[in-house]
Amino acid sequence: MIKYDLECGKGHGFEAWFKNSGSYDEQSAAGTLACPLCGSGDVKKALMAPRIGKAAKGNAEKPSANRADSKEALQALRKMRDYVIANFDDVGERFPEEARRIHYGETEAHNIYGKASDEEAEALKEEGVAFQRLPFSVQKEN
Repeated sequence: MIKYDLECGKGHGFEAWFKNSGSYDEQSAAGTLACPLCGSGDVKKALMAPRIGKAAKGNAEKPSANRADSKEALQALRKMRDYVIANFDDVGERFPEEARRIHYGETEAHNIYGKASDEEAEALKEEGVAFQRLPFSVQKEN
């Protein structure tokens, strides 16, 4: 796992964890990164200082993110999740199939959400099916 400090085009700073540096590059190239505060897709790596060594005992590092910013980001994600639940149809595991049906005009276009594996998402992307991965679980209890 690797953590990057990111910044959107509107100047909002946030951090994100990736499987590896290649995972960040893939998501950036695919345009699937979004600012959790404003939703902007214009996201780039921010300047980061390397961490060298460990902090001495009793000299714990302070978190780099402001608690108020973190709380605001969490509230924005919850608001987005609630909007999706209220305004989109949950198609669950049928998401890839339903997204294709909408894409190819086999059913009326409407907002949907559901689940897709990484392989299914890649196949949809290759077919040109428009979709966006959500930066949260849509489960209400999460």
